[in-house]
Amino acid sequence: MSKKIVLLLIVASLMGLFFHYDLHQLLTLDGLKASMNEFSQWREQSPVVVIGGFFLLYVMITALSLPGAAILTLASGALFGVVEGLIIASFASSIGALSAFLVSRYLLRDSIKQRFPERLAAIDAGIQKEGGFYLFTLRLVPIFPFFLINLLMGVTAFKSWTFYWVSQLGMFAGTFVYVNAGTQLAQIDSLSDILSFKLIVSFALLGLFPLIAKMIVNIIKKRRVYRNWNKPAKFDRNMIVIGAGAGGLVTSYIAAAVKAKVTLIEAGEMGGDCLNYGCVPSKAIIKSAKVAQQIRHAHHYGLNSTEPSFSFKHVMARVQQVIADIAPHDSVERYTNLGVEVLKGYAKLVDPWTVEITFPDGSSNKLTARSIVIATGARPFVPPLPGIETTGYVTSDTLWSEFSKLDTAPEKLVVLGGGPIGAELAQCFARLGSQVTQIEMAERIMIKEDVEVSEFATHALQKSGVNILTSHQALRCELRDGKKLLIVKHQQQEVAIEYDQLLCAVGRSARLSGYGLEELGIETNRTIVTNEYLETLYPNIYAAGDIVGPYQFTHVAAHQGWYAAVNALFGHFKKFKVDYRVIPWTTFIDPEVARVGINEEEAIRQGIDYEVTRFDFAELDRAITDSATDGFIKVITPKGKDNILGVTVVSEHAGDLIAEFVLAMKHGLGLNKILGTIHSYPTWAEGNKYAAGEWKRNHAPATVLRWLEKYHGWRRG
Repeated sequence: MSKKIVLLLIVASLMGLFFHYDLHQLLTLDGLKASMNEFSQWREQSPVVVIGGFFLLYVMITALSLPGAAILTLASGALFGVVEGLIIASFASSIGALSAFLVSRYLLRDSIKQRFPERLAAIDAGIQKEGGFYLFTLRLVPIFPFFLINLLMGVTAFKSWTFYWVSQLGMFAGTFVYVNAGTQLAQIDSLSDILSFKLIVSFALLGLFPLIAKMIVNIIKKRRVYRNWNKPAKFDRNMIVIGAGAGGLVTSYIAAAVKAKVTLIEAGEMGGDCLNYGCVPSKAIIKSAKVAQQIRHAHHYGLNSTEPSFSFKHVMARVQQVIADIAPHDSVERYTNLGVEVLKGYAKLVDPWTVEITFPDGSSNKLTARSIVIATGARPFVPPLPGIETTGYVTSDTLWSEFSKLDTAPEKLVVLGGGPIGAELAQCFARLGSQVTQIEMAERIMIKEDVEVSEFATHALQKSGVNILTSHQALRCELRDGKKLLIVKHQQQEVAIEYDQLLCAVGRSARLSGYGLEELGIETNRTIVTNEYLETLYPNIYAAGDIVGPYQFTHVAAHQGWYAAVNALFGHFKKFKVDYRVIPWTTFIDPEVARVGINEEEAIRQGIDYEVTRFDFAELDRAITDSATDGFIKVITPKGKDNILGVTVVSEHAGDLIAEFVLAMKHGLGLNKILGTIHSYPTWAEGNKYAAGEWKRNHAPATVLRWLEKYHGWRRG
């Protein structure tokens, strides 16, 4: 028998005995009055025993969440007087509350954490930040049942010692009222005589004191932060946005849409990294590479396979043309027409409200704004390998201009990094004719995905011709006899890998320098440090996008842009915490890998009692017609329930298929709802419905079906 079951039986037994012997009748106002003479005699005869017994009884009643704590508090005043009674009741109630808290934690927390991991994680985060403050407020207001507070707080990650001392302080005022009333016990006819409406209102107002105090503290903090700066009497703009990537564009667009006067400052190209160096050009070249691969394997479609003939310069020219075709969506002209003032130049914060813009011709100007949003994005991280500057390298930013100069794809390309960017580019250049070697220091590529997904991706890249070397650590770059070499270490042995081009794809780092952050004392730790509202050290300066994290995705930058704009413009009325609960992402290898929520490895790490539902695309009619049956849908749900904790889709169009699951998770829809939704036939989206059907089939009510079988047999006669 487990310890939890034993404890539960002990608690249940004590509660049963309490009611079986009608002890609850003693802990009523009438019962207390009737017993006072007897209690007083006991106290005169054995004061230490009575005090100790009373203390232990109080602790037990509170620990078991039994009715009667209020009566015992009255009794402490009647038996021991104000001072002694207050000490006894105050410590007994706090120790009892702590005991109830610990019992609740031991019995309930693990099971609740398994069933509601995301919700409890969010609550724990709030408790960790301001739990003491809110507990103190609740303890001051007696309209909240204290036994419920004890049990609910026990389920959270609240620290035991903090719970105890905050409870001790918070319940002191209410305990004093009851103890003092107990000294006049004969004049009390009901508990309402103690807690009158006026007294309850007074306690409620007292409960508001911490909130008011918090507001005052925030005001003091703001004044302290700004004490070395002179705030302008008026402002040139409502908002200045630095950086015209996804985050900055959305922020400035929303500001203009609500008729704020907003200036957007960009030193480089409008559209930021995604349009000019990242999402757009990479997807353009991935498409060209995929077509080349389809030509090589045209026999899959009943056609003659052949080696594709193409000009690499034309492929790269198409990439640039795609960028040019999309550029008007993010152009100066478009945003100017939307009401945004766009300035091309370098921006630097001079003070919390002033930005100095240096224009390309060397001139400069200063603008003030009530709010400033920093959205300067990130750049590829280049590892400090000895010799790398001498031998040369490209990044996901620079390869488009550098490779456009080439007549053919690089003959020998080394891709350093096994993450999404490295995997995408390694596969597409292998398909375009390069001899590609991909180097990854970890034991597998795409390390954030499940092992089977990493293995699937490895196989897909190898089929495209990529030589993948995992558990290889890059040491240095060398030039030997005119050849470029990357020296790596594997199993304590050094290996030299020759290359024509080295592509560094080991991650991206936030652009933090040159914007005046250091001078203003804005904290940075690889990214700009913000609170949940995207505020920096200065409440009027916000940050959004890759410069903030925690996800370096274009769609997350746009998501943050909305919060930055709304909080910056209307935060004095209402602020919104950024919602990161349902964030999808896609790695655009072929087949694509898309994910939302947790995967199986994360479910194991979090101790979730989960189950996996899987549907293989080999069973999908549309996948068969497209000769693209590789891949699967993998859904993580709590055991026995259809609410979705996470989904991984590996297939063609996975990035599109994941959207239905994102919608379902965002709005709390389970697999049964997806199963009950009509999907066109034959489409890839039917895979989502079939995955839901697999879950339903696995949870078919066996007993009911057996009875139905008998019923139908009876109907047949």
